Amino acid sequence: MTSSGKTPDEMRPDIIEAMLTHVPFDGWTPIAITRAAADLKIDRAMIGLAFPGGALEMIGWFSAEADRVMSENLAAEHIESLKIRERITLAVRRRIEHNTPQREAARRALTLLALPQNAALGAKLAWNTADAMWRAAGDTSTDYNYYSKRTILAGVFSATLLYWLNDDSDGAADTWAFLDRRIEGVLAFEKAKARLSRIGESGKDFVRGLGKLRYGA
Repeated sequence: MTSSGKTPDEMRPDIIEAMLTHVPFDGWTPIAITRAAADLKIDRAMIGLAFPGGALEMIGWFSAEADRVMSENLAAEHIESLKIRERITLAVRRRIEHNTPQREAARRALTLLALPQNAALGAKLAWNTADAMWRAAGDTSTDYNYYSKRTILAGVFSATLLYWLNDDSDGAADTWAFLDRRIEGVLAFEKAKARLSRIGESGKDFVRGLGKLRYGA
């Protein structure tokens, strides 16, 4: 335990809060970790106990916490009356808006996750965020759509987040317009996929019909 009586796990929120004052300048680096420890007046080893995986584990915690807050915010907004498209659009927006005070920290995190050796973690965190969004939106699918929905939304979220990081428009208006276009594109694709599926089923019925004519049934 620390002098405050907290265990390493209980220190996690304090550590991330301290880190966020240094990450914009130092990145998610050992330097930032050392400075965070000094701010908290704890031994640097305590941070190692709280986050054995180092900066990457910190980024994972930072992302998961943003997912949690997004889910709580959506629940408080009573989105049941919204269409599913509106729920998902709002989820992406709320998730990104949560990062506004830590915009540079989010940028630094994405820079680190963009490295080849960290790509798998980046994909996992985007998937987890998409999963949290769909759950918050009330999705209960368990078939193949469960995976396709999350894979597609992870791509939409990632692209929108990158756009937002470079957006200087008032109120991030350009980002939200970009998000609307991406969602519209996904819906158009899903509609086209559904039409192709129906055509495919019609084709199968046609072939089965020919078989009956030829061989009897």
